[in-house]
Amino acid sequence: MLKVQEIDAYYGRSQALKGVSMQVPKGKVVTLLGGNASGKSTTLKTISGIIVPKSGQILFKDRKINRLPADVIFKQGISYIPQNRELFSGMTVWENLELGAIVRRGPKGMEQDLERVYHYFPVLRQRLSQKARTLSGGEQAMLAIGRAMMSNPELLLMDEPSAGLAPQLVTEMAKLIMRLKYDGLTILLVEQNVRMALSLSITSYVLRMGEVVYSGDSSKLLIGEIYQAYFGS
Repeated sequence: MLKVQEIDAYYGRSQALKGVSMQVPKGKVVTLLGGNASGKSTTLKTISGIIVPKSGQILFKDRKINRLPADVIFKQGISYIPQNRELFSGMTVWENLELGAIVRRGPKGMEQDLERVYHYFPVLRQRLSQKARTLSGGEQAMLAIGRAMMSNPELLLMDEPSAGLAPQLVTEMAKLIMRLKYDGLTILLVEQNVRMALSLSITSYVLRMGEVVYSGDSSKLLIGEIYQAYFGS
């Protein structure tokens, strides 16, 4: 579904990605791992059009998208959930969800998407009139994912979905990601909880200083000596 080929990306004169390549098959979870400043979030921002790559190309369903504006990429079926969630804190849950449906055509499609969001997150139905800033951390995470789902995406780019969550909620987040996959969504996952990410994904890519230093079967990365070589004890 998604092919990233030899992408170079910069922040000003500082190169953040150096020849990054990866593939995300339809209906699978692929995880992107690495330390701080390794280029994980930059990769997601580049795929979603927030950052324009200097060179290389990105193909989504065999269509080149790396020169398209972010809003056009969004309309083509790619939703990006940033690490800090970037909710509109002064707006209600309903208003945040409504913004996620900006690409929907007609009320019928929007109603179907709302029901799907409520299916995954029943608590959001009870919080529709609440300001987003009044939600708990777990509820804000639900809202961020629900808002992304309101566009009826085919590919979800998830940046640290478990960040700031209590351990019990981290487990629930892992279960949710598997449910989304089983229901047909394709997911590119950046996640600080390495073992959780590896257990969820079929393929992993490890970034270091903007370069891919490992790509392959996620289960192999769980082997003790290999895991330690990339992620420490």
